[in-house]
Amino acid sequence: MSDVAIGLTGLGVLFVLIAARMQIGVALIAVSFVGLWMLKSWNVAWGSIGVIPYQFAANWVLSSIPMFLFLGFISFHTNLTSGLFRAARAWMSVLPGGLAIAAIFGSAGFAAVSGSSLACSAAMGRIAVPEMMKHKYHPELATGTVAVAGTIGAMIPPSIILILYGVIAQVSVAQLFLGGISAGILTALGYVAVVLIRVKLNPDLAPLRDEPVPMAEKIRALKDTWPILLVMIGIFGGLFSGIFTPTEAGAIGAFLACIVATLRGEMTLERFMQAARETMTTTASLIIIAVGASLLTRFLVLSGAGDYMSEAIIALGANPVILLAGIILVYLVLGMFLEPIGSMLLTLPIILPVVGEAGWSLLWFGVVLTKLLEIGMITPPIGMNVFVIKGVVGDLVTTSAIFRGVLWFILMDLMVLILLSAVPQLILYLPTHFG
Repeated sequence: MSDVAIGLTGLGVLFVLIAARMQIGVALIAVSFVGLWMLKSWNVAWGSIGVIPYQFAANWVLSSIPMFLFLGFISFHTNLTSGLFRAARAWMSVLPGGLAIAAIFGSAGFAAVSGSSLACSAAMGRIAVPEMMKHKYHPELATGTVAVAGTIGAMIPPSIILILYGVIAQVSVAQLFLGGISAGILTALGYVAVVLIRVKLNPDLAPLRDEPVPMAEKIRALKDTWPILLVMIGIFGGLFSGIFTPTEAGAIGAFLACIVATLRGEMTLERFMQAARETMTTTASLIIIAVGASLLTRFLVLSGAGDYMSEAIIALGANPVILLAGIILVYLVLGMFLEPIGSMLLTLPIILPVVGEAGWSLLWFGVVLTKLLEIGMITPPIGMNVFVIKGVVGDLVTTSAIFRGVLWFILMDLMVLILLSAVPQLILYLPTHFG
């Protein structure tokens, strides 16, 4: 069997193992180890297991992942973001479907300290869905809005997906963060447009106007946002001014979140330990998958299968539009069955050479890829954000109803994706002028 055949066979076995529900990280490591053994020798395979994980994990930027995760979990468990929804609700009450729009803006604010779609959906689901249900919002609109709003968590920095992509593609994480801001804002505005249009067309979905809020209460609601604003200013002020590295920004943000939560009387030892445990388990699972992806990259390079597949993809899609459409289709299909980070790390060894050969900006592609991966968080049958919201609402709303609720937002996501693909400057403007 030729080296390329071994590489292609290994990829086939990998997808079979994943389809059989083996953990992605374990499948990546197992297939890469056996493949390297067959290509070279037992000693080379064992040597790779000893060297490559260290080389990958020794990248300093990766240390920002547990920092930002800890920041997000602390903010979630100590309710630092609840004021965002109350403020957005007070100011958006004049709009049709104001509570749903408030949930979108609240999610965008939580995204600025979380970096996780699941955490964003869980946090806003606990706060916003009961309020919308109490005010007679249709269950599909209430749950669907919060499920899709959670996807903003991976677009607006800090984003765990963008950090991992930056490390693997060797792109500045700070510039990726800047590019993600415009994409995240555009996504949020698109979701707002969906709510406005749907409620206008079908007033039974939500009240055309929520209860009016006096100006004095609106001002008081703004005061509740100071905890999260303080953390956001600390993170982004230092990061984008060049004072902090991404790791330092995450550490400062987590420290500020702990201080603010303590001052508000929300911090307890139990909540702190819970946030720490969740940070450690999530970080460990991410690193295992990432190490497996690094081993897979080495396996594909040595076998020649990576170059073979990249050249085949480029040959099939000589037209850049067709090539991009094919890549988008692949990720939309993968998103139906795999979680985002696993999907990204599984495919980057093959896709990055294609992007480079096509002459596309790796920065632009990283943000577009993140958008694609987040669409997968709400598409059936796996749609992880949908199941998070299902866990929040229990038996009040069926899973199929939540999926129906996100359908209109998926159509808007695709429109935003087309716009970001057709006009790269929407992503590249901030990194070019302020990066």
